[in-house]
Amino acid sequence: MYRNITMSNDCADEFEKTWDTIAQSFDATRRKPWKKCIEFINTIAKEDLVVDVCCGNGRHLIPCVKRCKKAIGIDLSRELLSIVQKKLDVVNLLHSNVVHIPLKCNTVDAVLYIASLHNIKGRDRRIQSLREVRRILKNDGKALISVWSRWQDRYRTQFLKKWFTQTGQAEFGDIDIYWRQHGLDIPRFYHLYSKREFLSDLHKADLKIIDIQDVKIHSEKYTDNYFTMVKKKKSQE
Repeated sequence: MYRNITMSNDCADEFEKTWDTIAQSFDATRRKPWKKCIEFINTIAKEDLVVDVCCGNGRHLIPCVKRCKKAIGIDLSRELLSIVQKKLDVVNLLHSNVVHIPLKCNTVDAVLYIASLHNIKGRDRRIQSLREVRRILKNDGKALISVWSRWQDRYRTQFLKKWFTQTGQAEFGDIDIYWRQHGLDIPRFYHLYSKREFLSDLHKADLKIIDIQDVKIHSEKYTDNYFTMVKKKKSQE
């Protein structure tokens, strides 16, 4: 049996506290892996090293461990990592801010980065996190990355109003989304993406887009998630 949590000092205390606070509630309500993620995991070779960036409660890391001999989960929240540790016997867990991923260059075959990039405040930091994904990927490695759409059913009207009225320092797309389950009322930072902005940030991070899909998971009318498959863009491309 091997369990390991490596702690990093490069963590934003405010965001870590938020996710620590909701960790148990999050785990109780986020057990089923997404179909798109399972499809991606099933394409990974069994001998490959896969990294789940912002692994949360492990709902996608668990099938990674079942599929591959080597898997690593990274998250900002100690509480979420403790939840994962109780579920999985053979896995490496890293406690770290994913703007600076504590892994060596060109060492990872596959990366999952699901519904978490949008929780990083500041476009420069989000792009830096994507560059970290590129850095750790092998030349033939691949990553599945997803973000929430700005124009989904739930927030569309709110952002249409902000289009004409927003002033100040906040980026257009920034929003606090409250976790209101199990009696909690906790604001979480989100930056909801347009498809154009998502593509732009991926390009700025020198990631080659293999495929991008508009996906409805909870929305009925408008896309609520963008999923993209990317590879490391080589210097000559």
